[in-house]
Amino acid sequence: MSSLAIDLMLCGIAYVVLIYFVATMTKSKLGRNQSNDDDGEGGIEDFTPPKIDLPPGVIWPSNGPKTKSPKDPVEA
Repeated sequence: MSSLAIDLMLCGIAYVVLIYFVATMTKSKLGRNQSNDDDGEGGIEDFTPPKIDLPPGVIWPSNGPKTKSPKDPVEA
């Protein structure tokens, strides 16, 4: 056998062994997390929307004036 054939066979065997180990490690992690509803991020859950810094003169519609002031009629 040539050295190229031996190298290809050894690379193929190493690939199969590597895939086997990755598959067994992944299977054990998935089995443990199925019973738990935790998303794994940790920390404190904060559902408040972020405070967005608006440019000067721009306001949110919810912070605008609640009633419109009546305007004087225009005389022509």
